[in-house]
Formats: sequence, C-alpha cells, structure tokens
Amino acid sequence: MTVAVIADIVASRLLADRAGAQEAISDVVAEVERVLPVATQPLTAVVGDELQGEYPSLSAALASLLLVRLALPEGVECRFGVGVGDVRPISVGEREIPEGPAWWAARAAIEQVERLQQRAAPAVRTWIERAEGEDADMTEAIALATAYALSRDQAVSAMSERTRRLTYGRCLGRSQRELADREGISQSAVSQALSAAGSAAVVEGFAVLVAGVKS
Repeated sequence: MTVAVIADIVASRLLADRAGAQEAISDVVAEVERVLPVATQPLTAVVGDELQGEYPSLSAALASLLLVRLALPEGVECRFGVGVGDVRPISVGEREIPEGPAWWAARAAIEQVERLQQRAAPAVRTWIERAEGEDADMTEAIALATAYALSRDQAVSAMSERTRRLTYGRCLGRSQRELADREGISQSAVSQALSAAGSAAVVEGFAVLVAGVKS
C-alpha cells in the first residue's frame, strides 16, 4: 500500500507572484522533510501549480501535510488530495511517471476538496480516498482519518500566520519561552495565542500521528 498525495495552490490565479508562491512552497516542503523525514517521495512540483508526493502510511502523510500547512506563509495555501492504494509507475525512457490506483484516488480526492471548498466547507484543505480494489478493512480507517483531517483543517484555517508558526514550533517540541524569544513577544502572549486557537489539540494530534509512524 502507498499513500499518494496531489497538492495544488489554492486560488493560484489570484496571486500577484505565482513563481514566488511556488518557491515558498518548495522551501517549506524541504524544511518539513528536514525536520520530519517521512516521505517516500517528498512533494515535488510536476506541472503548473501541482505537486505530487508519496508516503508509506496515512500517519506519515497527515503528519507531514500538517507541518506544511502550518509553515506556509500568509496568502499561500495548498489543498491536498490523498489516495490510498497501489502505485504502478510507467517507465518512459529514463523517467518513471506516477500511475496506478493510489494516484487515481488522490486525483478524485483533490477534486472533492475543490467541491467542498466551493460549497459547505470553505476551510477544508484535505480529503482522503481509498483506491478501488483496496482492502475493504481500510474503509473505516480512511473515514476516521478524513473526519480528523476536516476538523484539523478548520482549526488551522482559522489561525493567524503567527499562530500557525507557534503551533508548528510546538509540534516540533519547542518551548513557549523559545517561541516567545523567536517572535519577540512575551511567553504569556504565546500561551494566549495558542489557547485561543485550540492549538493544543492540533499538537496532540500531531504527536499521535508521529507515534504511529514510529511504531
């Protein structure tokens, strides 16, 4: 089983500097891979505003994608289609093109994110789909993971850029004092920002995912 991820930039046509946004995303992905090296194939730009990556498990993918969301600068957002299934790359000369049920599921997932954003859930950024033919026992696990991702997206989407940075730091185990020094604010201000945003739940969820990756 492979977890395939397709990412694209939200409202990319409205960005004044699309090239700058793409560079910022690449930098964030590289930084996340440095602090949490769990990807089989880190998210890589492939065409237009799209990136593709592969992960060994749902826990690994969701942990990594959370850090990416938290680390992106203000005004730059990505949505993520996550597909669970087999990958059957096609060789074209010296290149391998990602293909197979996991990728088809990831494509269906990102299309679902777009539909949800346009209707009842504008804050959603992540959806997970099980590939056709994948073990039916995965259905409940994917349903639970998707429900978690929807709730997490709502929380992160409501955060300010600073609160996202603070939450990112807490996910990495940095103390509130260290974060306060980095931001040039008081520890009390850090505590209040994290509390108001419900960051503790996001951080604890991240810890659960990372424990699942390491087990």
